[in-house]
Amino acid sequence: MGVLFLLIFISALPAIAAFLWFRHRQFSASLSWFLLCLLAGVLSLAPAAVAQYAMPPANGAAMRDMLFNVFIRVALVEEGSKLLMLSIILRISGKLLKPGGEDGYGFTYGTASGLIVGLGFAMIESASYGASDMRVAVLRAFTAAPLHGACGARDGMAAAALKSDPRLAIWRFLSATVIHGMYNMLVVSPGYIQFFSILLSFASLFSVMRLLFKKEKAL
Repeated sequence: MGVLFLLIFISALPAIAAFLWFRHRQFSASLSWFLLCLLAGVLSLAPAAVAQYAMPPANGAAMRDMLFNVFIRVALVEEGSKLLMLSIILRISGKLLKPGGEDGYGFTYGTASGLIVGLGFAMIESASYGASDMRVAVLRAFTAAPLHGACGARDGMAAAALKSDPRLAIWRFLSATVIHGMYNMLVVSPGYIQFFSILLSFASLFSVMRLLFKKEKAL
């Protein structure tokens, strides 16, 4: 039991760090908002797992088979699951998304909520991978977690724009899917190319957080 709690704690470190950073930057993030978003991220694993179970992987050696597995079965399904949970959570809690979609609070809280949802998704995924090797949980906490956070934030942007600008929402969702798929492709690439996956995940995360707080200051 102690090992399980340690795994969860290690996997939760990126989410905790994000929350503390929000508070440090005086972003109006309450503990209840954080826990609700984290729970949504955890719950988003369920529809993703069901969809992936119903969608058998392509077992061929052709490039199209690899692209299907990486971009459709993994990236599209997982980002779609996050977007679904984000849409639900933002609809349930009116305090998280003000009317008007792109009017500042919609974008800001949508993006921030998506970031935490993505980190919540990564928390359970990392803990499950780390169950066989503690080092895996530590490694994923500093590699896969930023990727899921960055993509989740873009899903949050999409959720915030669903009503006001559906085309923009689709574009943002697709950008999350493409980034996720590219990360997966780099991870399975041979040799030093794998290290570019880390650069991609952190660059995607920093770009989102820079835009997030640029919007926050403009309010």
